Amino acid sequence: MIHAMLGVDPIELGFLNPPPGATVGSASLLLQEGTSVDRRAFLADSIGAATAAAGVPPAPNRPTPPGNQGAVGTAHLIELREGLRSLYHLDNAYGGGDVRSLAVRHLHRIQRVINTSRYPESIGRQLQLLVGETAEHCAWLYYDADDQDSARRYWGEALTTATVLKDSSLEILVLASLSMQASYEGRPRDGYDLARAAKERAARLGSPTLQSLLASREARALSLLGDDTAARRSLMESMRLAERRDRGRPAPEWAAFHGAAELDYAHGLLYTESGHHERAVHFLRAALAHQDRTYGRNRALYRLTLARSLVNADSVDEGAAHAVESLEHLEEVESGRVTRRLTEVIDLLDKRDAVSARDATRELRDYLHERRAA
Repeated sequence: MIHAMLGVDPIELGFLNPPPGATVGSASLLLQEGTSVDRRAFLADSIGAATAAAGVPPAPNRPTPPGNQGAVGTAHLIELREGLRSLYHLDNAYGGGDVRSLAVRHLHRIQRVINTSRYPESIGRQLQLLVGETAEHCAWLYYDADDQDSARRYWGEALTTATVLKDSSLEILVLASLSMQASYEGRPRDGYDLARAAKERAARLGSPTLQSLLASREARALSLLGDDTAARRSLMESMRLAERRDRGRPAPEWAAFHGAAELDYAHGLLYTESGHHERAVHFLRAALAHQDRTYGRNRALYRLTLARSLVNADSVDEGAAHAVESLEHLEEVESGRVTRRLTEVIDLLDKRDAVSARDATRELRDYLHERRAA
């Protein structure tokens, strides 16, 4: 990943030589279950080294340089796209808090290539599209880090690119993301309108998985608006579409995460909003069970959301146990959204008299204090 983004051998940047068959950006090294990779050390090293990358002497195995005339070709495009794909893997495992710095550097690199190199028109369009996709991912990372103003700015850049290129897939992605952000920020009417706009554009693409994802975003906004009937209807539509995922056109790569875990989680949130916490617990348990272990940030978020619902359903001991168990995931994750959910759980436990609640509150607060002091 660092090689593709910065043009520098990772070993030159201070990374240990990876084991045979693995690379710094590979899922096998970063994302394997039970890994002992230290998120803070790994990402701090990579970000710190990136700052000094300009002063690193040339390496024999840096990415393919432009030709004699400064021309950029398919090989360069593939390397830049692989850099973005590696950022997706890092985000899934560790959250957006630290990864966003690398993503911004990658975006700047692509922009520099566009403005200082020569290339045919076909390559130029792909580079511009890659700028839009990378800006969208920067926005997502800032959203996950809970820096919503920066997220909006990058989503604005991505939407501008999608409009100029008339690229419907990128436009749908940005609208869906803005819908998610609007609901998160307490603007469900905007969230609903944005989800509907994305659905209208996605209808002609014929991808059941994509349409299912957008229906679940619509359901989330409706539940926050207090329209439980319409929210359940949209969520049932999302489930029906997900069952048809093998029909029609395949989903775009960015929608690949949408599946059973996401739908269970959406159901859990719907019942949480309507105050049916015991029903929410059922779906949130299923969401955690179905969530792929490579998605470290999502597992942390799901477990804390389950803990919140358990406490609200008066299963305080079990809720406290899940909250404490989440600390194992949180050691590897830097996500403002997850930290906010942790704070919500601490506040709930603090209001309970159970011994388990008091013990968990003390341990969770100590963890937050140590983390903020680090």
